[in-house]
Amino acid sequence: MNAALIQEMKESARRLVMSACTRLVNAGLETNTAIFEGHPRTAIAEYAKEWAADFVFVGSRGGQIARLLLGSVAEATLRRSLCSVEIVRQPGKESANVSAAMKILVGTDGSEWSMAAVRSVAQRPWPAATQVRVISVVPLIVPLGQTVPIAPTYYPSSVMHDELLKITRGRAEQAVAKADAILGTTGIRPIRGESLPFGDAREIVLDEAKSWGADLIVLGSRGYRGIDRFMLGSVSEAVAMHAHCSVEVIRESAKSGQ
Repeated sequence: MNAALIQEMKESARRLVMSACTRLVNAGLETNTAIFEGHPRTAIAEYAKEWAADFVFVGSRGGQIARLLLGSVAEATLRRSLCSVEIVRQPGKESANVSAAMKILVGTDGSEWSMAAVRSVAQRPWPAATQVRVISVVPLIVPLGQTVPIAPTYYPSSVMHDELLKITRGRAEQAVAKADAILGTTGIRPIRGESLPFGDAREIVLDEAKSWGADLIVLGSRGYRGIDRFMLGSVSEAVAMHAHCSVEVIRESAKSGQ
């Protein structure tokens, strides 16, 4: 690439970074900057690891073109980063600002990783009148004799179905109660839904967030290796890619041994 063009691109990046830096400094945050060459799909996560970052924020404007860019940058950053990641989307209201009350939807399955997401919400200051809603989805269990679009490898009997449903519903109730208790210690009073939703967690979380008008969805993740990478792809990543609002995927800091 032409040296003059590279220099021009670096100067453009410098102006962009300094503009963002000024806004952060004016908000009272200690800020430093870095400009380096590389592909955003890999470079952001690599720099975050090198800097031992606790959080990475990646913007998304929304729409079809932005979704294409989201898939090429934010999705890769989400998958590759060791730390928590937020995909930030512009609030729908033009008058929205950082001091406005928010609606935060927190998803939990009762696992330690989802509790880390709850603790993350509980530990941060939010604008006055912010509402927090905790959701735990009860997975559908197909009884013997029924069919689903993608047939499972095992169909429980009706008796076993009822027992499994009782167990899964109990776990979901415990997960919500545990999250409420954590939030309650900080003075946050979560909004309770009328019932625990049944279905695919990916679809339920997206639907609940949209119908409630959530500004932020917060989910937990253990990491991006092994089985958790599969789970990330099935829940957190799907929500992050298709939500109408901002989405945080919380990972316990590697520095804490998680």
